[in-house]
Amino acid sequence: MEMLEIVGYVAAAFIGLSLGLIGGGGSILTVPVLVYLFGIDAVTATAYSLFIVGATSLVGAWPKHKEGLVDLKTALVFGAPSILAVYITRAWLVPLIPDPVGSIGDFELSKRLLLMGLFAVLMVFASLSMIKDKKPVMTADDSRGFRWGLILLEGAVVGVLTGLVGAGGGFLIIPALVLFTGLPMKKAVGTSLLIIAAKSLIGFTGDLGQLQPNWVLLGLVTSIAIGGILLGNVLARRIDGQKLKKGFGWFVLVMGIYILVKETLG
Repeated sequence: MEMLEIVGYVAAAFIGLSLGLIGGGGSILTVPVLVYLFGIDAVTATAYSLFIVGATSLVGAWPKHKEGLVDLKTALVFGAPSILAVYITRAWLVPLIPDPVGSIGDFELSKRLLLMGLFAVLMVFASLSMIKDKKPVMTADDSRGFRWGLILLEGAVVGVLTGLVGAGGGFLIIPALVLFTGLPMKKAVGTSLLIIAAKSLIGFTGDLGQLQPNWVLLGLVTSIAIGGILLGNVLARRIDGQKLKKGFGWFVLVMGIYILVKETLG
């Protein structure tokens, strides 16, 4: 086993650990780990990420459900368009993207650069949402009720993004659940995990027609990530998750900038 692979398995534990400790953000590292540490091409990495993130989130959602922190109605309404969008994106949209996508002068936009660039931009936005202080506390406004149109639209948009880059998108889902459905924050986090699990795992099936997965690698990385999230759930009771979230946000920001620089200049 090469050193980079060993580091990759350690990183898989870190991904699950961060999900358990801060309730999100860890899945944003899955694609970079697969691409740079395991040497998997970008398109395959986004597919593998869907499976890893989906399975890990499903394990994380179960204890939340037992505590009554998962709203099944909201998960269904948000999840239905999201699942449909991510499946269509993986089964038809991603295979239709040409390689190279296009060129301007000497610059050629490859399929890898498009996906990794989009992923890096998403990482930057995710990091900023983790870093910034929440001075105006985000709260649900029950008087507005369940905003069907907005939640269906947001579900579809998140589904397309998940399909393209293989990330769970919890930093987009949780605010939408709080603001558009009236869920309290803790219930939004639990519901988000179930939505991420369903759309990621079903989205992964959209790749099976044109992909022969390395099930041994997928099984190892997923099992380690699941172990990490279980440990993170235990440690979360003793550690201040908000401080960890900000520090992790800075790490994700640096990683996002690194990927942009490496893919465009390297």
